[in-house]
Amino acid sequence: MNERAICVRIEDLKLTLEHLHSEGYNYFSFVTAVDYPDHFLLVYGLVNTGKHEITFIETPLSKDKPVAPSSTGIWKGADWHEREVYDLFGITFEGHPDMRRMFLPEEFEGHPLRKDFQSDEVEKKPEDFY
Repeated sequence: MNERAICVRIEDLKLTLEHLHSEGYNYFSFVTAVDYPDHFLLVYGLVNTGKHEITFIETPLSKDKPVAPSSTGIWKGADWHEREVYDLFGITFEGHPDMRRMFLPEEFEGHPLRKDFQSDEVEKKPEDFY
């Protein structure tokens, strides 16, 4: 399987995703996020099953306005992936048909995979898990 990775600006993300879909990328594998100190990074995995190619798309996002265009209009399989990223990182996908929490209750405050997430529970140390 051939692999490549490209980095695009958030302004170019939707056009890039549409272009890849038109080029035969028919399988939406995932979207996830990475929380860096000064920005988020969205990472997409797309597969062209006919040509046996995988393309990873990386898109930096501002922490001030973590909003990206939804890809559910291109791949229906993006639905739950985007909801998961929203629930755990707080990144909103503009145009998503059902942007609500997936794992946590609606009244839950915060997004637990953010580095700045504060829990009311006692902090656990790594040795507490062994």
